[in-house]
Amino acid sequence: MDELGDLVDVTTLAVAVISVGGTLGGTLGGTLLSQRANREQDRRADREREQERHEHAIQTRRDLYARLNTTARAYRVAARDAVEASQRGESVDPALLDAAKEAWADEYSQAQMALARDVLDVASALNRALGVGYSVVRQLPSSPDLNGACQRARTWFSEPLSDGVYLLRVTLRHDLGVETEPHFEQTRLQMLATLDGARDDLARLLAAERAQVAGPVGGTR
Repeated sequence: MDELGDLVDVTTLAVAVISVGGTLGGTLGGTLLSQRANREQDRRADREREQERHEHAIQTRRDLYARLNTTARAYRVAARDAVEASQRGESVDPALLDAAKEAWADEYSQAQMALARDVLDVASALNRALGVGYSVVRQLPSSPDLNGACQRARTWFSEPLSDGVYLLRVTLRHDLGVETEPHFEQTRLQMLATLDGARDDLARLLAAERAQVAGPVGGTR
């Protein structure tokens, strides 16, 4: 009888242990599954935030590039229009050109902090070329040969500077992946060299013209 009682007690204990183990196992298993689900949810949230940051960065760059391209074109057009007005003998409002110049300067200043090296090279070259173009317009009234100066200016704005604005636009599109010309790097370097050379030539002509207008330095004996 005692042996039967002992057997019953052992069986009861075993059932109790199994029951508790099952409960604990189920609880532990549920906790592990919950933790795994939370980790996966956190990883998914991190990926979504990273994707949002990436898309925001791309959109910010696109917006900057669009403004840079727009203000460069507007600056060139304002300068060209001033030249054509001078050639027709019309008065030129300097505020229009100055406003276009300042708009470009603002965008270029911001772009310097964000552009990749190759893109910055193009933007910087165009900035220098636009600066020479600005001098061309401002120097027209004092030019000893207005017609010749206007024709020279028209050529500058319709050819080298127009090509420079085009180069900036294409470079920006390549950087965004919109265009993928296999040999673009070579083309970019060639166009940059041409723009820089034309700008240097024009700057020398303007300097010589200013010296001619100023006359000899020093007093007479």
